[in-house]
Amino acid sequence: MKKRILILCLLGFGLQQTHAQENIKTMFYNLLNFPELSLDRLDELEIIISDYQPDLFMVCELNDEFGAGLILNKLQMINPNYVQATYFNNTSDDNGSDSNLLQNLIYYDSSKFILEAQDIITTTLRDFNRYTLKLNTVNQATNPILLEVFVTHLKAGNSPEDELRRFLMVEEFTSYLSTIDANSKVIFAGDLNLYTSNDITFQKLIDPTNAITLVDPINRLGDWHNNDNFVDVFTQSTRTQGGLGGASGGFDDRFDFILTSENVLTNTDLYYVPDSYKSFGNNLNSNCYNSAINSSDCAEVPGSGISYSPTLRNALHDMSDHLPVVMELETNEQLLSTAQFAEKSTFQFIRGNIADNQLAFMLNSATTNNEYVIYDILARKLMSGKVKNNDITNVNVGNLPKGIYYIKIDDFTETKKFIKK
Repeated sequence: MKKRILILCLLGFGLQQTHAQENIKTMFYNLLNFPELSLDRLDELEIIISDYQPDLFMVCELNDEFGAGLILNKLQMINPNYVQATYFNNTSDDNGSDSNLLQNLIYYDSSKFILEAQDIITTTLRDFNRYTLKLNTVNQATNPILLEVFVTHLKAGNSPEDELRRFLMVEEFTSYLSTIDANSKVIFAGDLNLYTSNDITFQKLIDPTNAITLVDPINRLGDWHNNDNFVDVFTQSTRTQGGLGGASGGFDDRFDFILTSENVLTNTDLYYVPDSYKSFGNNLNSNCYNSAINSSDCAEVPGSGISYSPTLRNALHDMSDHLPVVMELETNEQLLSTAQFAEKSTFQFIRGNIADNQLAFMLNSATTNNEYVIYDILARKLMSGKVKNNDITNVNVGNLPKGIYYIKIDDFTETKKFIKK
């Protein structure tokens, strides 16, 4: 009898521990000049997103705000909780080439993340975009878990000049890291256009003397370019035929990465799930080297445990010349369920704390008829109005000059800061 009780207790403890763990699915994707190259690829994107269903979707090579909105509409057909961060045009190199057509952005499941803030790191070519996300947990008030997300697209090419420009971009980034909390949990995602881990740019990213040291979660270091020993991490090119845009040289490079800070591999409240890092759509078939991702050479290898269907690989082939990279995180904190969110009083920005003409926030409160008040940095009252309870309130702040402001809501002790751009 005692043995039975002990076994039942252990089983109950195991179930309780399992219930407490929550998974966060992340994906980075180079969208290949979207939507300028072709609008018709949205259906392919839907197939890809529906298959993986990321909680955090990070992208580069997004052309404009119109394209960003098209993607958001498609995402919300899959999951209505998807929202996007505030869109910014590239602010670096305003007078040069076509870099202003290649933006970064994130989309995220608002039931799992709260966007706390955004920032831009300018370089000589393209911006790094920073997004501070907070996990929407039951204990977020007493134990906030923040994730610093950086999205980038480094200079392409393998000439000495290209290598130098990539390095100079990353120097700006690593310098910026010294301005944030050294204990921050960081994801660094992007198309890095690197051919080897010995490249000065990659070595700068993983330099242990940086304020925050980044690591490759799968530790697959070496000379990636045209090396079939690294087929498992190749992300580019998905194509061998011309006329589709992008590169057409076949599968031979690891250009796309999700790096993390060292503590994401070791801490206990938000951490990397071992073996979850994948080149999405890559069946680990050695015959895929220099082939198109939708060819029979890239088919599933029996017994490998990896299976990406022909339908998915066709969508990946037609959507971009890159494969997405995916990775999972896990937390022992409990995320708010829909019912719990309805019960809990919350006040949060919907698209972060940077506003152009519209400031959007959501209030969930047991009290009704709440009002918001907006103040400047001298505590002067500038605007006020009614708040929609359990719904998104949009405030037109287009007439406010650029600067820092504060918003306060009745019955909430917290005052939130936002930036009018």
